[in-house]
Amino acid sequence: MKKNAVVVCPGRGSYNKPELGSIGRLHGDKAALLNELDKVRAELGLAGIRELDGADHYASRVHQQAENAAGLIFSAGLLDYQSINQAEFDVVAITGNSMGWYTALGCAGVWHPAAAMQYVCQMAQFTAGAAGGQCIYPLVNNDWQPDADKIALVDGLLADYAGELFESIRFGGYAVLAGSEVAMQAVLRRLPRVDERFPLLLPGHAAFHSPLMAEAASKAMAAIPASAFARPELPLIDGCGRIWQPLATEAAALKRYTLDRQVQGCYDFSLAIEVAVKEFAPDVLILLGPGSSLGGAVAQSLIRLNWQGLGSKADFSARQQQNPLLLSMGLSEQRSLVL
Repeated sequence: MKKNAVVVCPGRGSYNKPELGSIGRLHGDKAALLNELDKVRAELGLAGIRELDGADHYASRVHQQAENAAGLIFSAGLLDYQSINQAEFDVVAITGNSMGWYTALGCAGVWHPAAAMQYVCQMAQFTAGAAGGQCIYPLVNNDWQPDADKIALVDGLLADYAGELFESIRFGGYAVLAGSEVAMQAVLRRLPRVDERFPLLLPGHAAFHSPLMAEAASKAMAAIPASAFARPELPLIDGCGRIWQPLATEAAALKRYTLDRQVQGCYDFSLAIEVAVKEFAPDVLILLGPGSSLGGAVAQSLIRLNWQGLGSKADFSARQQQNPLLLSMGLSEQRSLVL
């Protein structure tokens, strides 16, 4: 019997040095699709996906350039989606985090792959030049349970810098904050260090999913027509927790959400996961590549819900050993269970 699966697409920052070469290594059988994607990039005057992925070394100034990073992330996600064993899994819904929403649109057939590559690159260009930055900070303890003190500190900063600092992404047990340069400096100065990593300023990121993206949203709304949005072939769950059903999706509304609302409003990835499991009751969640950055945030979202008795990091780890609920295609041992 097939397992019901919700597919989850990663966002910005998921293709890094460890992922270099992964597209060529994992998807050598999909030359036709890669040719199609690279043709679009050539027409846009951009380096091809195979060229970037096949580089001798990872160069931040090249691979983290907005149009290149977005193209690599979208391509890796779409290719992974097409690799899922359809004889073993019935995909019942798709969602994503941040830029992963665009990958979700491509996987669900809203955007044809070639058109999707064009729009993904356009959106990267529109948003890359915006002001401000993004910073990530944990709101949980070492066992992935809510930490009231950390939550209070972040809430205090949001209040003190209202209009300059915003909730950007609700990402499981992490707060992703976006804001002006002044606000970012305040975050780095006032939040206590955690694990010698956090608060972590995300390199190459503007103030995504905040009102500072208003101009980018305006450009996107003017550049991409409603006719570019087909009805999805299966349900999509967005960053507001809304379900876009195949027979009940209106193109203009999907355009407004994709190019305006989610560009300059908080992306609630935690809520998307909550809706996914409550409304579709999947046997597994398949996390597409590149990388495996989604696992912790998805698990933390499930722990917050006490989903299937998961109350802590230890509970989740034990469950993954016995009967995995999350299958990350960025991890070789779990990828083999999906193909």
